This record gives sequence, structure tokens and C-alpha cells, in this order.
Amino acid sequence: MSHTKTPAAAPKVGFVSLGCPKNLVDSERILTELRNEGYQVVPTYDDAEVVIVNTCGFIDSAVQESLEAIGEALNENGKVIVTGCLGAKENQIREVHPKVLEISGPHSYEQVISHVHHYVPKPAHDPFTSLVPAQGVKLTPKHYAYLKISEGCNHRCTFCIIPSMRGDLDSRPIGSVLDEAKRLVEAGVKELLVISQDTSAYGADVKQRTGFWNGQPVKTSMVSLCEQLASLGVWVRLHYVYPYPHVDDVIPLMAEGKILPYLDIPLQHASPKILKLMKRPGAVERTLERIKQWRAICPELTLRSTFIVGFPGETEDDFQMLLDFLSEARLDRVGCFQYSPVEGATANALPDQVPDAVKEDRFHRFMALQQRISAERLQEKIGRTVRVLIDEVDDEGAIGRSMADAPEIDGSVYLNGETSVKVGDVVQVLIEHADEYDLWGSRVS
Repeated sequence: MSHTKTPAAAPKVGFVSLGCPKNLVDSERILTELRNEGYQVVPTYDDAEVVIVNTCGFIDSAVQESLEAIGEALNENGKVIVTGCLGAKENQIREVHPKVLEISGPHSYEQVISHVHHYVPKPAHDPFTSLVPAQGVKLTPKHYAYLKISEGCNHRCTFCIIPSMRGDLDSRPIGSVLDEAKRLVEAGVKELLVISQDTSAYGADVKQRTGFWNGQPVKTSMVSLCEQLASLGVWVRLHYVYPYPHVDDVIPLMAEGKILPYLDIPLQHASPKILKLMKRPGAVERTLERIKQWRAICPELTLRSTFIVGFPGETEDDFQMLLDFLSEARLDRVGCFQYSPVEGATANALPDQVPDAVKEDRFHRFMALQQRISAERLQEKIGRTVRVLIDEVDDEGAIGRSMADAPEIDGSVYLNGETSVKVGDVVQVLIEHADEYDLWGSRVS
């Protein structure tokens, strides 16, 4: 008679992740740790022994969405642990949902894990039955991944509360960032999206200290990081790059094809007065001059930015300056937000708040101009052959992204009828048609 003990079923933890890519990376870390310890992570509420909700608290609509997600988890399951940005405002959560078990703020992985241990004891771990891949658990598709290089931010923009939630800049050691990147590439990732609150400040907090990777000394700086990532042979895309002078140094790397010719620079406005009120760098002429220089060095460069309209004190003249800047800069990709007061932001106390109807009107005028510019920029691509990374394939064809398109925020390239490619393939595509955001084309061998 056999005495082999049947292994107990692994306890189940439900998981909900809201908000930005930086939050997604936090979620991936928590999930990897839970899986390492032998927990099973499930996408449903009903059979989970506890549910973790990773919240966003950046703007009012995100707070609302987070509170609703917590409420839904409480209704469906009853046992809820809350973490993430909104967790920094415990009282606000307890007021609406007093029954939440535990609350912690952003990137508090250890706290979340110990809360789980408290309510759902750690399973007896069998390393042979619950192997976690070396790259950890990913929430993005297999062929691209976010690489978070630092936490926090040293800026004190008046519209933002991220430093009060996530603290000052805290750069990860360059060796551990590069180790993670290498593991991801070995697991099949074809595109690394470099993210942080302020990517160009990477290493400033440790005075660009020299670290080590693969036995070689490497400086902790954005440029050194890009040079090393380039050696991995995949697409490398930079997000949230504050326009410091040393950003000029990554443009030649783009021109040489080492990293993608793509820069995501949140400029926020073009009126010197409004930029000063926002506590942002304000030399607009200098910005236009640099954009011209960057394009001269790297003609393929795609520029993405975000702007805020209706900031307190913004007059029609200030707004006109922003429209003039757009017309001149001809950025490829632009996001626009209407200013909304975020609890705890110093801009809330500024005089001359802009009426909602005016914000709405400016938002539509801004978007109409930018759509025209985006459409013209995309028309210029017709007849060109571009490299495309395939994201989806079905019976009707394939959908991918060119080097100019970041996932989920930019456009797509549609290959109607192309079914012989696989997700993660990089193919050459002749562009035949364009609208304001997307391209259509056919594969060329």
C-alpha cells in the first residue's frame, strides 16, 4: 500500500491591477513572489481566499475607478488587501470601504506579501511543482516587457503628487536592471520599454556611481544604460524622459540604430508663465531648437509628448502659445489632459482657476490641431518600408507596431489578410494607407 501524500491544493489569491505601466511592474513583482512561495494566482474573485487590489490614485477618475474596483472585490469576495498609489491615502479608502483588511502604499511588496501570509498561511512549498520562470511572472504579452529603472522623483511639479506617494528618486543598481533585461530577452521578449517617473534622471541620486555587469564597470546613467541594453539585440524604447541637456547624448545612439528612434518627453505646456507656475523647465525657444537638432542627427526620430490645458492662470494668450508651439514642433504623438485638481497638489491653491467649459473648448481645439499634424506626419510614411513588430494575428490578418508606436498609447500598423506571421515576429512592411493614428500596409520579403 502506497503512503505517498497527496499534495494539498495551493491556496488561491485573486489579483486586480489598475493604473500605469509603473504599477503593472509592481504587480508583476508581487505576483512573482507569491508564485515563488507556492500560491496560485487566479483571475476570479469567487474561489480566491483573498483578493489584492493594486490601485492608482493619480487623478480623480483613477481614484474613482480604484474605489469601485475595491467595492466590487468586497462584494464578490469579502476579503480584500489594498496596495498601490491610492493606498497612500488610507483614510480616504477606509471612509468608503471600512471592511478592507489591510492597506499599503506603492511599491511596498514585502508588506503586501506579509499581509497575504497573515490571512492565507504560506503553503508547504514544493519547488518541483511550482517552478516560476527566471524572468518572473509577466502581465504583458510574451514579446514585450516594461523595465522599471527607478522609483520616485525629485521634481516638485505643482500639479503632481507622485513624490508624496512614491518618494524621491531612488535608482535601481545598474547591474540588477541589466540582469533583469537579459532574463527577459532570454525568455523571448523582443521589446523593452524603459520606464520610471523620470528616466533621464536615472543615477542622479547616486552621482552616476559605477556599477558592474558581466564583469565590466558600467556607469549608473541613462546613456550607459542605453548602450548596454543595445547589446541585447532587441527594441529598446524610452518613456518619461525629462528634457535635461544630457538627453542630447542618446540621440546619436538612436541614429546608429542601437535603441529605437523614439522619445517620450512630457513637455506639459509652452507658455513660459504657465511652465513657471507648474515648476517645469521653461525655455520654449530652446526646446524647439533642440527638436530641430535631434531631427537633424536622427531624421527617423518619433517624438511623443503630453500637455495640460486649462491649468490655473492659463489665459487665451498662453493657450495660443501652446498651439503655436504644436504647429512649429510638429510632434508625432501627443496626449492632452484637461487640468483637474488632484487632492494634495499645490496647484489647487493657485488663483485664476479656469472654468470647465473653457478647459473643454481648449482641449477640443488642441486635439483638432494635433490630429491634423499627426495625420500629415503619417501621410509622409506612405510608400516607405518600415519594420513592424507583430502584436496579434487572427483570421483577418495581423496587427503590429512600427518603431514609432508604443503599445496601448500610440497607433497600430494593420496588415489585412497577412496570416503567415507569428506574434513577436519583426517584419518589413510597405505602408500604403494612413489616417490620424494608424497605418495600413503589406509585408515585403
